[in-house]
Amino acid sequence: MPTNDTISDMLTRIRNSCLARHQTTHIPSTKMTRSIAKVLRNEGFIGEYEETGEGIRKALVLSLKYNPKTRTPIIKKLKRVSRPGLRVYSNRKELPRVLGGIGIAIISTSRGVMTDREARSQGIGGEVLCYIW
Repeated sequence: MPTNDTISDMLTRIRNSCLARHQTTHIPSTKMTRSIAKVLRNEGFIGEYEETGEGIRKALVLSLKYNPKTRTPIIKKLKRVSRPGLRVYSNRKELPRVLGGIGIAIISTSRGVMTDREARSQGIGGEVLCYIW
């Protein structure tokens, strides 16, 4: 089923899968969802991800991570910031810090999708896509 906001769809699928304690979740594959999945993997919020299918049926299969002792999800909260009806941009001086640096903000910049820390170190701003902690 086509959707206008693939990022919100991705975040909702991850949130629902974490609440249901699923090991994996399937997300329609786009350049943006692949970039966000790469950032989440590099930051340790998810395990590995792989692309399955072909053509219009391509999907990402994300493996979710849980705390081994308490079996609680590593991802506590996902919050969409910029959306199609209201874009939120931030320059390099005003990049947000999520929970004082515990969480991450995913930023879409002219140099690709990255975390707020990477954007701050490179001295660039961009569109604030979402917060994750």
